[in-house]
Amino acid sequence: MGDRGSQELMELRDTIRGVLERNRLAVLSTQLEGQPHASLMAFTPTGGIRFLAFATYRDTLKYESLLKDGRVAILIEDRNGDATHPDRSLVLTALGEVGEMTEEERQALTLKHLARHPGHSEFLGSPDCELVLVVIKAYQIVGGIDDVKWYQVGESAAS
Repeated sequence: MGDRGSQELMELRDTIRGVLERNRLAVLSTQLEGQPHASLMAFTPTGGIRFLAFATYRDTLKYESLLKDGRVAILIEDRNGDATHPDRSLVLTALGEVGEMTEEERQALTLKHLARHPGHSEFLGSPDCELVLVVIKAYQIVGGIDDVKWYQVGESAAS
């Protein structure tokens, strides 16, 4: 890929990172036996743009859906844009699949999620709460009806 293509990929990655850092809530889409289900949830990015994490109670339709089919879409609306484009709104959709964590990784990610969402300490401390890690495969970045771009997440996306 030429310099222009590399530059565009770096700009897309920076745009994605900015949207993830500025926003705290997203809509998680799952499906169970062909029935779509959407849930508003607090998320935490980790590993650059490669992973998104969220917490849920185990006794929910969302969690049951994730156990049966770990594929998800996570939609994040970035209404206010960044400092250089405050009037530009974007919609970011992350496509991925539930991943596994070691207990050590789970503890570290729980602390990171709590730092980002300090009002969730009781929720995260509940024995019925599960922290879920989503491995992102691709992002769709929509700036308008005719402004749609895709970013495939690879090993270099962690930076």
